[in-house]
Amino acid sequence: MAVAGAQPRAPWASKAEESRGRLYPEAGGDARSAFRRDADRIIHSSAFRRLAYKTQVFSYHEGDHYRTRLTHTLEVVQVARSVARALGLDEDLSEALALAHDLGHPPFAHAGERVLDACMAAYGGFDHNAQSLRVVTRLENRYPDFDGLNLCWEAHEGIVKHNGPQRAPLPHAIEVHAERQDLWLWSWPSAEAQVAALADDIAYDVHDLDDGLRAGLFGLDELAELPLVGSILTDIRANWPNLDRARLFHELGRRMITVLIGDVVAESRRRIALAQPADADALRRLGHAVVGFSGETAAAEKAIKAFLFPRMYRHPRVMAAMDAAGAVVRDLFARYMADTAALPEEWRASVEGRSEVARARRIADFLAGQTDRYALAEHARLFDRAPELR
Repeated sequence: MAVAGAQPRAPWASKAEESRGRLYPEAGGDARSAFRRDADRIIHSSAFRRLAYKTQVFSYHEGDHYRTRLTHTLEVVQVARSVARALGLDEDLSEALALAHDLGHPPFAHAGERVLDACMAAYGGFDHNAQSLRVVTRLENRYPDFDGLNLCWEAHEGIVKHNGPQRAPLPHAIEVHAERQDLWLWSWPSAEAQVAALADDIAYDVHDLDDGLRAGLFGLDELAELPLVGSILTDIRANWPNLDRARLFHELGRRMITVLIGDVVAESRRRIALAQPADADALRRLGHAVVGFSGETAAAEKAIKAFLFPRMYRHPRVMAAMDAAGAVVRDLFARYMADTAALPEEWRASVEGRSEVARARRIADFLAGQTDRYALAEHARLFDRAPELR
């Protein structure tokens, strides 16, 4: 399905000029909207730059052509802006939320997160979405007047709630932040945040299929059995029967993105037409998402995830590397907790005199901010044995 270009701004779109503002009031200063400034602040943050050396699925040892956490994020941005534009939403807010959605992700992908959450079980746990909020509200220290990036209310809300309302028990960082700022945790988020969440699904479904094919974890014949994917493959082969594998992989991904974006736009327009929200707050109060896949495409997208789980995320080659990577995180957490002198000087100073719980949280902050290669270098510095990630 073709998706039209930019639409007039929808009544239910978030509007930068009507933002609920920032935790610390700031004067204007240039021609950018408040949401554009948010996106720019995230791009210039240290946490964003470090995404270049954080694993998506394959560690950087595996080669230069696989996605990293940064390239994944940029693909999410591209999809989010396309959908937001077609729906008449604020593209800058959707971009900001796409840029920020993985800022709190620790090294070594979901293996790193699982291990860090287990290490933090006695201290409030660890959740990368909540950690992304902590990054933008506390950990980025760039400005003279405040900690964090001082993003707009709508950006904080979208980071916290892009997957839907938050209910107790809340992740630690969200619970702490809720004492400072009411983010309407009970409601659905803005349409722009919902777009960013769907863009994340579209991006990783498509690029994980591409990376898995390139890595040889599964073949095209297996993909041919999948709904949506199989029909696209059949059409490509009919038009270009002798197409080389590299071009075929690219054409498959390109067409999948087009189909998935087109479906989201059509289904979201249908839902919004039924709901007729008067404005962005009315949309938040609807009690359900307005941005989503149609029933048929949702089933096809679920089948893609079900295909990838055993063949890619639980493939023995991937699991062996991630088990070793998880041991790195576990070792580092235990060492830092037992011996704070092992921490770099600035982090050591930040835990001195703190309770065990507060010390653990700061160590989790340090670990979550590490790149894969920094974590491996730290492990080599502190331990005699070296993990093998490939």
